[in-house]
Amino acid sequence: MTITTNQANNRLLLILTLGVFGILNTEMGVVGIVPIIAEHFNISVPDAGWMISLFALVIASTAPLVPLFFSQINRKITMVLALSVFVISNIVSIFADSYAIQLVFRAIPAIFHPVYITIAFTTAAASVKQEDIPKAVARLFVGVSAGMVLGVPVTSFIADEWGFSMAMVFFTAVNIIVLLATLLFIPSMPVNNKLTYGKQLGVLKKPVLWISVIAAILMNAVMFGFYSYLSDYLHSVTLLSFKIISVLLFAYGMTNIIGNILAGRLLSRKPHSTLIMMPILLVGLYILLFVLGTYAFAITVILLLLGLCVGIANNGNQFMVSTSAPDAPEFANGLFLTAANLGTTLGTFVCGLIISGWGTQYTVLGAALFAALGFIGIVIRNRVFIITNTAKRT
Repeated sequence: MTITTNQANNRLLLILTLGVFGILNTEMGVVGIVPIIAEHFNISVPDAGWMISLFALVIASTAPLVPLFFSQINRKITMVLALSVFVISNIVSIFADSYAIQLVFRAIPAIFHPVYITIAFTTAAASVKQEDIPKAVARLFVGVSAGMVLGVPVTSFIADEWGFSMAMVFFTAVNIIVLLATLLFIPSMPVNNKLTYGKQLGVLKKPVLWISVIAAILMNAVMFGFYSYLSDYLHSVTLLSFKIISVLLFAYGMTNIIGNILAGRLLSRKPHSTLIMMPILLVGLYILLFVLGTYAFAITVILLLLGLCVGIANNGNQFMVSTSAPDAPEFANGLFLTAANLGTTLGTFVCGLIISGWGTQYTVLGAALFAALGFIGIVIRNRVFIITNTAKRT
């Protein structure tokens, strides 16, 4: 049976979405089991948070350069290599009983995380018309949300029932499935239009790109500084069991997927106003969390709205950075990943300090502060972006 170009593109986007899910599942799945990690290795909750922040820090430090190095290599070969490293590292994590070894084998796959994700974003954008790029990229972000919808709560349930090592088995199985799908169904993808390293690095001269990166760092700190400790917040502040927490994380992820779908449409139609509204809404939701954190019903409603806004905001971060350097898409997506993971590291670190100093309940105020700073960054970014593009047209 002959496959049309549209069908081939849809299959490619589906597999890339599954691949993004597999990678993000390994990165973010541990979010739901931070207290269990702390108990398993007999360490504090902030120390257990390094399972998240170290992964993010490695990505942040390698994301611009590693994808640049692989940018002229066949994309299928590169994706297979990245997924293989994830599989091997997860297998080691199943049997390692030292927290130091766990951290080492969290760091190794993190080096290859940006390689796969940048290829996914670049390939998705190249497969559709210019006006449909936000929608195509939004489909990949469904894979990110699926890591929360399925990865985080399922990991939390598995670890609660059978222990930390079985959660690592889950990560391994998911990545093996994605690796096999890539080997079997993704065609060879040689890089035909090879950009020189100098041309790609040349986009660093653009002020709007740097402002976009800073704004994305702040906005990611907003979203994941609190989310990294969400399971601990629900357990220690709202006093919920881990089984109920798993259900709430699932619901949060479902609304996150809806947010991704909405983001593709909103960013195609009204990008600047969409970007500006997200930090305003997030500030309000975090303040409500602080005030109503002990009420289970209120928390449920707030988390559903929060998941929706975070889904839109996460797409907005990628949109800000990628549209600031459209002539070097892979390098720009690498910078987006750097910004995202620097934000995750910054947010997790600051919120961890807040937990140590004042208690888990106050983490939401740290997130609200980052949201206020993110609003300022986005306003400046939009203004510079409009001025720059107006000057190009005149």
